[in-house]
Amino acid sequence: MGSFNGHVLPGTLFLAVGLWRVWSAVARFAADPPAFRVRAWSPLSRGPRLLELYVVAGGAFLDMCLELGGGVIAGGARVGPGSLIYLEHAGMLLMFFLFGALALLSHKTRFLPLTDGELSLVAATAFTSEFILFSYHSAAHNGLEGYYHYLLVLLIGLCVLATVLGALLPASFPVDLAAGTLIALQGLWFYQTAFSLYGPMLPDGCGQDADGSVDCHSRAAEERAEQLANLQLFGVVFLAFVYVLGCYAVAAAKYGHPDLAAVHEEHVAALECRGGVGASTEECVI
Repeated sequence: MGSFNGHVLPGTLFLAVGLWRVWSAVARFAADPPAFRVRAWSPLSRGPRLLELYVVAGGAFLDMCLELGGGVIAGGARVGPGSLIYLEHAGMLLMFFLFGALALLSHKTRFLPLTDGELSLVAATAFTSEFILFSYHSAAHNGLEGYYHYLLVLLIGLCVLATVLGALLPASFPVDLAAGTLIALQGLWFYQTAFSLYGPMLPDGCGQDADGSVDCHSRAAEERAEQLANLQLFGVVFLAFVYVLGCYAVAAAKYGHPDLAAVHEEHVAALECRGGVGASTEECVI
């Protein structure tokens, strides 16, 4: 059981942060590869430098308040099955709010100085709480709903891995790039789930019950819908891949550091030597 707006709001937050994180990682690497370091968050070069943290903390707090409000409406004066799902979501959002708040506190004050590695572990904790929520949800997602949430859990698990690796490998560009890409993929998949389960892209042979849950009328219709979900996942991964390549091309042209061209030339020369094409014997020996 879910709703269109309940998936679009977190999807928008994840997508905005993920797209910015990808561009920031690529731009910093293109500008100076040897000095690259993983960032738990990326300041803007102009304007409100802490915008990402305000989006994370403010968006998580707003969504948390909406979830708590939904829990109060559903449960009234007691905590019952109808309100438990809202409280679970609010608890998960609290972790993302704490990450944003701690990063702001660390940057703006002297009372809690945290490194990017430590903040990456805090972010990993927030993703872990999200992973646990969607893995052991009180509102059991069965059938097609369960399949879409299963794919989401896979993306969240990869986010946990990438953020932990960011703390362990502070100079790794691929790790930082992967973290931003996976956050953006989470946002895209929230959107896809909203449109496929609660919007105009609901597969043929499936429909919403009176309680808002999605059921397919036959096993064949459910299998077809799951296959369609796989294709949709491939589609959002392809979109993310194109975005990453576009960011890299623009950043290389705009900020291209001499080391970036040197590494590329060495890589091309090594491939030519292995293939025996284009390179002289002296170049291969060197």
